[in-house]
Amino acid sequence: QVQLVESGGGLVQPGGSLRLSCAASGSISNMYTMGWYRQAPGNQRELVATITSGGSTNTADSVWGRFTISRDNAKNTVYLQMNSLKPEDTAVYFCSAHRGRLDYWGQGTQVTVSS
Repeated sequence: QVQLVESGGGLVQPGGSLRLSCAASGSISNMYTMGWYRQAPGNQRELVATITSGGSTNTADSVWGRFTISRDNAKNTVYLQMNSLKPEDTAVYFCSAHRGRLDYWGQGTQVTVSS
């Protein structure tokens, strides 16, 4: 099975940047679609961005142009580069791996955007 561990979260000021990392204990290889989701207090978990094994990406409208998802299969790591951060981006960010019917989730990392 795949175990995912997120890191890189923290407190940043509005307009700042942050880079999240998601390290997989097992090989994600090219068979997994990887994704980032987030959940703010009182809100449902929402999709932020996904990246397929072929490198195709999809980004939510709310973060389009500001967030970029990427992956390094050799390092079994997925990244989320977050720029121009806004207070509304404050949430727990979760990494995910999907392959067919299989779904794996990380424990989440807190991102707080505040002055």
